[in-house]
Amino acid sequence: MNGIPAIPPPVNEPIFSYAPGSPERAELQAELARQADQVVDIPLIIGGEEVRTGNTIDVVMPHDHGHVIATAHMAGPDEVRRAIDAANAAHREWSMMRWEDRVAVFLKVASLLAGPRRAKLNAATMLGQSKNAFQAEIDSACEIIDFFRFGAHFAQEIYGKQPISEPGEWNRAEYRALEGFVYAVSPFNFTAIGANLPGTPAMMGNVSVWKPSLAALLSNYYVMELFDEAGLPPGVINFVPGDPVEVTKVVMEDSSFAGIHFTGSTTVFRSFWKTIGDNIAKYRSYPRIVGETGGKDFIAVHPSADVTAVKTAIVRGAFEYQGQKCSAASRAYIPESMWGDLKGPLIEETASLSMGDVFDFSNFVNAVIDRKAFDKIKGYIEDAKASDDAEVIVGGECDDSVGYFVTPTIIVAHRPDYVTMCDEIFGPVITLYIYPDAEWEETLELVDTTSEYALTGAIFAKDRRVIRHATNALYQSAGNFYINDKPTGAVVGQQPFGGARGSGTNDKAGSMFNLLRWVSARSIKENFVSPTDYTYPFLEKD
Repeated sequence: MNGIPAIPPPVNEPIFSYAPGSPERAELQAELARQADQVVDIPLIIGGEEVRTGNTIDVVMPHDHGHVIATAHMAGPDEVRRAIDAANAAHREWSMMRWEDRVAVFLKVASLLAGPRRAKLNAATMLGQSKNAFQAEIDSACEIIDFFRFGAHFAQEIYGKQPISEPGEWNRAEYRALEGFVYAVSPFNFTAIGANLPGTPAMMGNVSVWKPSLAALLSNYYVMELFDEAGLPPGVINFVPGDPVEVTKVVMEDSSFAGIHFTGSTTVFRSFWKTIGDNIAKYRSYPRIVGETGGKDFIAVHPSADVTAVKTAIVRGAFEYQGQKCSAASRAYIPESMWGDLKGPLIEETASLSMGDVFDFSNFVNAVIDRKAFDKIKGYIEDAKASDDAEVIVGGECDDSVGYFVTPTIIVAHRPDYVTMCDEIFGPVITLYIYPDAEWEETLELVDTTSEYALTGAIFAKDRRVIRHATNALYQSAGNFYINDKPTGAVVGQQPFGGARGSGTNDKAGSMFNLLRWVSARSIKENFVSPTDYTYPFLEKD
């Protein structure tokens, strides 16, 4: 009880290669086969208890949508209220627990995932969210491990930040959990986000009601199992899949609602903000509103840039995980003088990308997440094919007969304000605008003003003066800004992630700044020799 513990210094988890002949490849392939051969019954987890409502949905593989891998029970209003009660019941004991005991739970999650649970969670992410082995590895293994190991380190730093004291007194700071529960709403595209949104607030002493995406239920359920295996007390995090509108309505009408940790669409986040404002008088305190939302992420290319580097950034940035990353490159500005050298190799390389299910490790591209996404993406492609203002130069094929497959697609827009240069598509589609070399300044203005979003972006140039000028010109255009690199792949502790404008509150997942949002500081002053006379020297007569 009298020690000051030190968190093991965090380092980023090494990424396994899954190369042919490697032990991790064999283990993962065996786990894929095992999971594909079963149907998991996914309950709600409320107060540590499994709850089955009988109102179920099927969880299928996006790349084989006739193959059911789980059935999941849906929460209704009664279950959501029960989850809120369970969270509030767990609040005092958990929030008053010593901080090192809390972070130890999440350090154990990281260690379990780095070792015996790695293949299980990666396989579930591959099957349920149609990720290839590498995309699953950097997400459901490495990023979760990094979130919790670095998070524990950041927590120690926060708790160690203390005020100065003058002689005869002692000033201290306490970093309290929020008074109430945090509503965590996670998306389908990163299992790591599902772990982070309820997990990081819990590390700082908060309790959570977690509504996972219905398109990521298998992996998210296994994350919940990891929390339990690591010793998280019942009720600290409550797992309540359900209809988003129905769950949110109950949550945001509760007086103990203390904050939301959200990743999803800009439209939904704005609706949350409005509802919170309308209900503000109901709440015990002002809720913390933390969200990362959409992006229309750019690559801006100067004539001095290396053409091969640009080609690789477009292919990787736009088509890894089928473009279903908030950070995915979805618009690019190419100088006329480069287009002749770039066009052929870019088309050839894009057309060569292998596409299929996740069992074949040679596939670079897999399926988009569901029917709704498939239909949306297909609609944009068909419109571009029919438009006089755009041209599909490669890809554009859509096939939903077995899985939701969309070939990597490049559109060339003849106008910089063509719809696919502006709208977030969230699929394997990137639109290029070819600009006159002399209009670099005007192009930077287009990059900055075309989209309401400001999440990620990249510039490519050789000339250092150009790099500095473009970095300044695009100062507010991206919360994560890349120079001569693709605009995806942020790493915890290295590139804290988040954007502003229509892309969210920029509270930087993977940094100390995010953890600070989940504490409420209390300043304590202790006077060792209390005054016994109210008078001050200035009151004495001359």
